Amino acid sequence: MKLTTLCYIEQDECYLMLHRTKKEKDENHDKWIGVGGKFEEGESPEECLLREVKEETGLTLTRYQFRGIITFVSDEWGTEYMYLFTADTYEGILKECEEGELVWVPKKQINNLTLWEGDKVFLQLLNEKHNFFTLKLRYEGEKLVENQVKIYEPF
Repeated sequence: MKLTTLCYIEQDECYLMLHRTKKEKDENHDKWIGVGGKFEEGESPEECLLREVKEETGLTLTRYQFRGIITFVSDEWGTEYMYLFTADTYEGILKECEEGELVWVPKKQINNLTLWEGDKVFLQLLNEKHNFFTLKLRYEGEKLVENQVKIYEPF
């Protein structure tokens, strides 16, 4: 079981996307994703988010929102629980990433990129402005075979 964070940083109707091309044996190789990564021992989701964003982009998030929990179940990669965030305010200068190319991509063009099928599901939920949701995605190889979503709206 793996615990991770993922963040979509917003600017001018774009998301900062990472094209994962530099690491060998990367389950996300050649896919476009947000930024984030694996928890270190003792970290909270927020601590992991801030550390991973800083490491991958050079940016320090100053305003971010916890948007959902994604459960990935894969016959090849095991189970992963991902804490999903969006952010719209940060400090610093974007740096080169050791894992791939960072690109500001217009939100309307993101589905034209090479994405995991499940990522299209939660990106749609983000674009629909749901406050919080949980999503279970089950894969066989790279094929999405099941998705279950629960949307939590304010009382």
